[in-house]
Amino acid sequence: LVAYAIAYYANIQKKYGKDRHRRTELRVFDTIDAAKVAVANEKFYVNYDEGFIGTSLKKDTFVFECSDIDDIIVFRKDGVMVVTKAEPKTFVGKGILHVGVWKKNDKRTVYNMIYREGKEGPYYMKRFSVTGVIRNNEYRLASDKKGSEVLYFSANPNGEAEIVNVLLKQSARIRKNKIELDFSELAIKGRDVKGNLVTKYPVKKVELKEEGVSTLAPRKIWFDDTVRRLNADGRGTLLGSFRGDDKILVVNKKGEAKLMTFDLSNRFDEDFVILQKWHPERVLSCIWYDGEKERYFLKRFVLENALGSQPYFFSEHPKSFVEWVGISSGTSAELIFAKEKGKEKEPETVLVDDFITVKGIKAIGNQLSRDKIKKIVITEPERIDDDEADSFDEVEITEGHTSFIDSEAPEGVVGTLFDAADSQ
Repeated sequence: LVAYAIAYYANIQKKYGKDRHRRTELRVFDTIDAAKVAVANEKFYVNYDEGFIGTSLKKDTFVFECSDIDDIIVFRKDGVMVVTKAEPKTFVGKGILHVGVWKKNDKRTVYNMIYREGKEGPYYMKRFSVTGVIRNNEYRLASDKKGSEVLYFSANPNGEAEIVNVLLKQSARIRKNKIELDFSELAIKGRDVKGNLVTKYPVKKVELKEEGVSTLAPRKIWFDDTVRRLNADGRGTLLGSFRGDDKILVVNKKGEAKLMTFDLSNRFDEDFVILQKWHPERVLSCIWYDGEKERYFLKRFVLENALGSQPYFFSEHPKSFVEWVGISSGTSAELIFAKEKGKEKEPETVLVDDFITVKGIKAIGNQLSRDKIKKIVITEPERIDDDEADSFDEVEITEGHTSFIDSEAPEGVVGTLFDAADSQ
């Protein structure tokens, strides 16, 4: 019976399978981390007065969007940190300074802090990452002494290090009432370290003087065409080295250009013709066919620095289409003309960069030729990518050593200033 069944189905394939090809696609599955690919479909709120956080506090302050399986990290003014699950309503204590989504083993997010030890003790500054915790366990980051308080706090997803001014209270013993501190000169250490001494004198307040820049090495990102996913493990094509605000450019022939983050959870459709690191100064060029006028047009444009889709092809005629779109400078287009009245015109070569100036993305462009074009042959020079990573060394976070770690980071920078005098 088994042999008969096999022969029966084999005969069906032989008899009816000719010219009937597979319509589905065989593709390798990548290992999926649910926390990384979960959709941020929940709005998260904070009640700063009462010390509650959650997704159901719709009358309170909205802070970000998250998924229902995310972990939430909270820092309080008394120097306590706690990580909890995203729940409808959770009490985390009064004096909330910062609330964010926490990722396990995230070594790129660096927290900068200035705190007072005890009620009248000295002031210290520290930089640290939070790579592992026990949920709902309170961690004291300032001091165990009663009255300890955080005067300045910032969360930096790419290790940004700002410059602040510490203003001291007036005193006859103090000759200089202002201290300038540069967090980039401070080593990134563990969260439990005491930190560096700022001053023993009473502090009036801390002011932000200058926004910081990243002190971490750029992150190398690869694209694996097999699973159409990004990775940091060296699989596939190297896209370049990315910092916090860098973006990925994706262009297809349907007339859509898109800027995306380099989040490893991003997925990409298979119809793209360009997928690379986006450089704002590089010009996109497009040759498209107008089905109504039956002529080819060439346009050059740049994208706005904004995430999301930016259409560049607007013709709705059914016979209109994008012939070519590219980003390499020095590209040439050889125009091969159709015979007209038995005469064949010699091919012409057009230098894309010289044919038309850069215009808006909605521009039609210039007509390539009044003659009927049979074929267009594009010649693009080999592009040499000058995007090189900064020459930082990768080291672990240890006491006494500045850290330049290549790892994943969430988005958003939060800086908070506090007046020490108001809290006493």
